[in-house]
Order: sequence, then C-alpha cells, then structure tokens
Amino acid sequence: MSNKYLEVLTPRNSQIIFIDQQPQMAFGVQSIDRQVLKNNVVGLAKAAKVFDIPATITTVETEGFSGHTYPELLAVFPKHKLLERSSMNSWDDQNVRDSLAAHAAQGRKKIVVSGLWTEVCNLGFALSAMHDTDYEIYMVADASGGTSLDAHNYAMDRMVQAGVVPVTWQQVLLEWQRDWARKNTYDAVMDIVREHSGAYGMGVDYAYTMVHKAAERVQHGERIGPNPAK
Repeated sequence: MSNKYLEVLTPRNSQIIFIDQQPQMAFGVQSIDRQVLKNNVVGLAKAAKVFDIPATITTVETEGFSGHTYPELLAVFPKHKLLERSSMNSWDDQNVRDSLAAHAAQGRKKIVVSGLWTEVCNLGFALSAMHDTDYEIYMVADASGGTSLDAHNYAMDRMVQAGVVPVTWQQVLLEWQRDWARKNTYDAVMDIVREHSGAYGMGVDYAYTMVHKAAERVQHGERIGPNPAK
C-alpha cells in the first residue's frame, strides 16, 4: 500500500497557502523573532514563485484590525488576488476552498501552509481541511508564528497528532529543487539561499568568490551576480 507520508514534495504535487501574513497579526507573535519570520515567509514565497507552485493568499479583517499583507510578500505575487474573509478559520471561506480545490484538481493535494497564528488560523484550517477532504497539510513551522512559544509548539504537536507534516521553509525549497543538476532553477534557488538562508547563504557566497573565484560585480549598490569573465 502506498504511504503518502513517504512522498516528497515536488513542483507538481504541491500548492501553497499564506494565511494572514499581516502586521497586526505579526505584532502578537512571540514564538519566533518577527524579522526572522518575515524573512522566512518571503523566502518561501520566492521559492514557490521559482517552481511555479500555485499560491492562495488569504487575509482577515484587513481594514478593521490586521492591516495590509507584507509588501515584501505582495512584491513576489504582484498581481495575485487576496482573499479577504472574516472567519479565523480560512476553511470556512468558500473562496479559499474554491482556490484550493482548483489546484487540487490538477493533482496538487499537498498544501504547504504558512500563517499567523499557529494556534488559531493555522490549526483551524489544517484540522478542518483534513477532516473534510483528502488534502495533505505541510505546516511550515518557521514561516508561521504563535502568541507564545508554548502556543506555537502545542499547536504544532496537536496538528502532528492529526496527521499534519511539520516542515521548515528551507526544507521545502530544497525538496522542490531535489537535484542540483536541474539547472533551470539552480541559479534562482541560489539567489534565494544567499538572500534568505543566513549562514547557508554566507557559505554559498564564500564558495562562489573564494572557491570558484567568481568575483562579485556591484552596480548601483546592488550585487548582480558572479562575473564569469573573472
């Protein structure tokens, strides 16, 4: 019998949802440094863009409480429709369910989730979606946040007990890449790593410049990549 938990994430079996990545929601996060959280969310979004992963972006009470979605996230998906709702549980919203179903109809039943807060919006969505469908939920722990470390951790524990798969954003990125021989996404993945992966990104910079002797070119204060002529 096939075990769905043994299947790796691929660019063909995945879709992604960003839930309430909004400033007022982030203000309440105490389980992870907020700047690290935003870095991880944006890195994950760029990964989804590179691998053509269909994205659903949902917001709650934008004008009344939560504020507008991070501009850095919107910059990755500049023409993306935002699905506004009132319920804390995204699964209650028909527009959200329709968006997910349209992607699942293409064989994308593995839903990667990044949201705020872990113990409320993420938890409710994950349990409801799995209860009502055969979707598989992959909860990105370090691109989500709770109102305390306990709130985040116990919510993750509860979801794992229900069958949710816990992952991290960089794990998802590299699982989608899988093989460094896939040159069509290699450079873009390396750009994400260098910008968002901390020590790993520093190591890539070192390898480029010191090991491979690829001198960096700088133009108008921005790095534009290794100079193959050097």
